[in-house]
Amino acid sequence: MPSSIPRSKVPPGLPSVLKATGNNLLPAVLVVAGARVLSNTSGTDIGTGWVALAAMLSIPLVYVWRIVYRDWSFKRRAAAMGAVMAPNRVGKRIGNLDILKKGVDAFNGNGWPGEGFWDGLDEYGPLHIVALLWDPVYLTHDANVVKTVLASDFPTFDKGEAFRETVHSVLGVGVFNADGEMWKFHRTMTRPYFTRDRITHFEMFDRHADLALKKMKERFRSGHALDFQDLISRFTLDSATEFLFGQCVHSLKTDLPYAYNDPVAARVVRTRSSADRFAEAFLNAQNALAMRLRKGWVWHFSELTKDASAEAMEEVDAYLQPILEEAIRKNKSQIGNVASGKEKDAENETLLDHLTKLTDDPVVLHDETLNILIAGRDTTAATLTFVVYLLCMYPEVFKRLRAEVLQHIGPTQMPSFDDIRSMKYLRAVINETLRLYPVVPFNVRVANKDTTVPNPDPTKPRVFVPANIGVAYSVFMMHRRKDYWGPDAAYFDPDRWIDERLNKYFTANPFIFLPFNAGPRICLGQQFAYNEMSFFLIRLLQNFSHMELDLSAQPPEARPPPEWAGAEGQKGVEKIVPKAHLTLYVHGGLWVKMTEAERDG
Repeated sequence: MPSSIPRSKVPPGLPSVLKATGNNLLPAVLVVAGARVLSNTSGTDIGTGWVALAAMLSIPLVYVWRIVYRDWSFKRRAAAMGAVMAPNRVGKRIGNLDILKKGVDAFNGNGWPGEGFWDGLDEYGPLHIVALLWDPVYLTHDANVVKTVLASDFPTFDKGEAFRETVHSVLGVGVFNADGEMWKFHRTMTRPYFTRDRITHFEMFDRHADLALKKMKERFRSGHALDFQDLISRFTLDSATEFLFGQCVHSLKTDLPYAYNDPVAARVVRTRSSADRFAEAFLNAQNALAMRLRKGWVWHFSELTKDASAEAMEEVDAYLQPILEEAIRKNKSQIGNVASGKEKDAENETLLDHLTKLTDDPVVLHDETLNILIAGRDTTAATLTFVVYLLCMYPEVFKRLRAEVLQHIGPTQMPSFDDIRSMKYLRAVINETLRLYPVVPFNVRVANKDTTVPNPDPTKPRVFVPANIGVAYSVFMMHRRKDYWGPDAAYFDPDRWIDERLNKYFTANPFIFLPFNAGPRICLGQQFAYNEMSFFLIRLLQNFSHMELDLSAQPPEARPPPEWAGAEGQKGVEKIVPKAHLTLYVHGGLWVKMTEAERDG
């Protein structure tokens, strides 16, 4: 096994820019070559200045011709399929630079998710085209289009080469960015491990939850606010690394941060553990990917000399490498035990144990475990963060949910699978949080051939989607559409998952709710996530009788801008700034205070 995961030393933006530059300079090269041939064969002396001028003009002229021809070709091919083109959003600056700038600014600043690139949905419709520097992409939050892309026409839509290139330095060729046979291979490897509930999961959740609750109580007893997002990210990181590798990073055992305005923060020098460095690097790598995805093809120019994810991935790889080596070594030693009946108990087998039975390729193991770690850790942490945020915002929901916990389970008992399945309001609170704050708010698929998707206007022909063009979709925005969820779609109301609205909206069209994706790529760990989230929330509400936001502890740069006030729905009452890299999170952390529940005896 190699001593480290092999990584290219070539900056990721350079090859694509050089290739594009070569393609764009080709007309000028042909002009110069043609002039030389003409001069040699005819004896005509063509002035150097004229040749240089013609060569320079040829570059933009040919580029414009390519765009015009491409657009004409799209229309011709659409007509041949009896389809129409989607509306085209046009910005105020050349190449739609104003739209690109607004999208990047919203990501870097305190922009609401969906601002910038997605602003045109009201004006241009739920399916339209925006071309950033003349590179077109479809934007949609139409459920029928999303259903087609993810399920009914699944073979036609891939993650795509551009997406794989963008995320390769972090995700490699794992299940989330693989296509075709490679995707089937990764999916086949991991699916058997998620086919049944394991009681060991609950035992694992309980151990890590006990430590998390202990840390919370210590902090609250001393009168200080706590960043719940940081704590729950540690809980899910510890659970995920134990689940995946059988080796926990023990991030909950390190010191928790204090609020920026807490006097203790200036006196306490926190020692950054290996778990802290790994978690920070993990986040930084995802931020690098998020910025690339928002810039579109332009990101190549910003990484001509340096890979923005390289430093973070060195830290991530340093953590993963010895674990992978040990897993491969352990599997080889286990092979000899199979015949003698000493094979490891499957109930206690980690996911990495399972994977090493199928391959000993360190790159495949590295990419697959990292992909699942992002899914298993970040998505669960994000949802639990927003659940607690909403419970603080809506104390009547907190009281009702806590009453259900105490009624079904009591103040101290560990919940079982059956307990969790019987708690309808708990599932309603989680689902409503996932509706308003889906962990993967934006995603994209690329057509691998010319195709069509349903027209949002059913009276018109289907919409043409050319081969190699992306269809970006937003479940964040789809989950807030009034025609899908009713006039109160923008507001938090768990009862919509219990009362008559459930059958009226969701049951009638399940594709309006896709927090775990859909179709063949639906999340394999969906039930695992529901179990982990439910388990921790039960433990949390058993131990605390009151919770509230500590808005004074929220960093000033992480507070909602004044212009959000009065907006419809959650945006108008937001106390935090939701942001997204690959997954949704709270900018600056979620600072809370809680009151311990009184116990008899």
